[in-house]
Amino acid sequence: MAINSTREDEELKESLKLDVLKRLLSNLLEYRGKIVVVTLLILLTVAISTAYPLLIEKIIDDEIVAGNKEGLLVMAAIMIIIALVSYAATRIWRRIMADVSNDLIMNIRRRLYVHIQKLGVDFFDQRPSGKILARVTGDVNALKDVLSSTVTTLAPEAVTLLVILVIMTIKSPVLTLSAAVAIPIILIGLYFCEILAHKRWQIWKKKDSNMTAFIHEGIEGVSIIQSFNAEKESEREFNGIVDEVINAFRNAVVITDLYSPTIEIAGGLGTATLYYLAVTRLGVTKESIGTLSAYVLYLGMFFQPIRNLANYYNKLITNLASAERVYEIMDMVPLVKDGEEVVDIPDIEGNVEFDHVTFAYPDEPDVDILKDVSFKAGKGETIALVGPTGAGKTTIVSLISRFYNTKSGRVLVDGYDISKVTIQSLRSQLGIMTQDNYLFSGTIRDNIKYGRPDATDEEMIAAAKAVHAHDFISRMEKDYDTVITERGGGLSNGQRQLIAFARTLLTDPRILILDEATSSIDTKTEILVQKGIEELLKKRTSFVVAHRLSTIKNADRIFFIDDGGILEWGDHESLMAAKGAYYDLYSSQFVSAS
Repeated sequence: MAINSTREDEELKESLKLDVLKRLLSNLLEYRGKIVVVTLLILLTVAISTAYPLLIEKIIDDEIVAGNKEGLLVMAAIMIIIALVSYAATRIWRRIMADVSNDLIMNIRRRLYVHIQKLGVDFFDQRPSGKILARVTGDVNALKDVLSSTVTTLAPEAVTLLVILVIMTIKSPVLTLSAAVAIPIILIGLYFCEILAHKRWQIWKKKDSNMTAFIHEGIEGVSIIQSFNAEKESEREFNGIVDEVINAFRNAVVITDLYSPTIEIAGGLGTATLYYLAVTRLGVTKESIGTLSAYVLYLGMFFQPIRNLANYYNKLITNLASAERVYEIMDMVPLVKDGEEVVDIPDIEGNVEFDHVTFAYPDEPDVDILKDVSFKAGKGETIALVGPTGAGKTTIVSLISRFYNTKSGRVLVDGYDISKVTIQSLRSQLGIMTQDNYLFSGTIRDNIKYGRPDATDEEMIAAAKAVHAHDFISRMEKDYDTVITERGGGLSNGQRQLIAFARTLLTDPRILILDEATSSIDTKTEILVQKGIEELLKKRTSFVVAHRLSTIKNADRIFFIDDGGILEWGDHESLMAAKGAYYDLYSSQFVSAS
């Protein structure tokens, strides 16, 4: 299985930036009512701003030149009024857009989180959780500026640019050439920025994701780092990753920042051309000073939207890398999902059958982990799976849970092909407990009731008593209302396992899967657990994966898994009598322990 580590850059599918932008805009359209209001207010401010040079032209040519003081006062009053209107409109649409962008970002993050929950275990097996966290937090946050600026910058500045160009052309096609000469320079700079900067921003996002993943891994494994006195080594590695982030950022910024001087050069060239044309072609008279002043203002206004659009574009190419990373995950189709004609499986009895099952991981389809495996487990039967590491024991129980699809063959529960039933109806009747059972931050009560929130306290306590967790919980300061931290900090390994066991048993599953479930429990606690679950195992079909062979001696059947199949099977006595692979494994374990 291909794994992406915290120190390895993620592969990112290339996507058309126009397609990504369309998807961003489609998200904005979910708030079309508010967007329409914002657009109208923005158009009002655009109309006011583009009218200013015309008012200046009128003031100079009609009022100042003519010495009309009354007219000058009237024009001043008009300008104050429209300035206040523009200020009020701007405040309103900025407030609306702030609400829209914040709400939209939370909705995108919510959808991303929900979608990630639907992805198969293969998705989580192949990448560090820190890199997933980076996409849910940092990458989604980066979309906020793009989404907001698309409405507040792209639309108004594009309209402003168009209006100014139309006014300039109507007033003087010749002087409009002063703006036209700058356009090739702007386009060349834009192309240069597009080709180089976007790639570099993608690299920076990958490096930043590596840093987030490394920090998350360091926090999760801090006890290991400290126990091996590896703080200096961890610091050295972190500094190396940080240096990569800084260098990637610098490389991207160097290209992005080249575009602003390009705009300034183009603006200076346009202004010089304007004055040249005004003097040599049109001639400047006393009567035309107002017109020329208006044209100078329009030319300045012409380049201001271009500057703003350039800043928007720089922000866009910076954050499109984040958008691509977000949408890449949202476009991922779970390898395991309900088909079109699935049905809910009814209440099951617990009969399980493997019918010529072959399995390989999706990214390594030619490497078969299981090869043509067939067996049947009857209702209430306990099946133990033993064998060397990597033989396929966990794979078998993962296929029963339908965490993966088979390459060929079928897995049946009570005669139902589980690929043709809904995943929810199947897993709701399974109880799965692994070696690393995760406990959530909250109370012990919340953790035990996690799979069945509607359970009564009496049922919760009964489950805890069955696995001998009730005694140690009762001795805690607030018993079942004791708050524990993430992963059960403050509890011993055995206590965490017992709470997780109670959580599983409370759901009263028809099929129970114990994958190395007692590996973290001391021998004394393990004896108590075995006594507590002995009667419970008789009521449900159970699959037990364990390296401690002493824990599965009482299983109805033991499957020795190796070389992609069931090498031998039987109960403990018959397998020991056969003196085969199970006998050798069992004997070597107890010889090494003595």
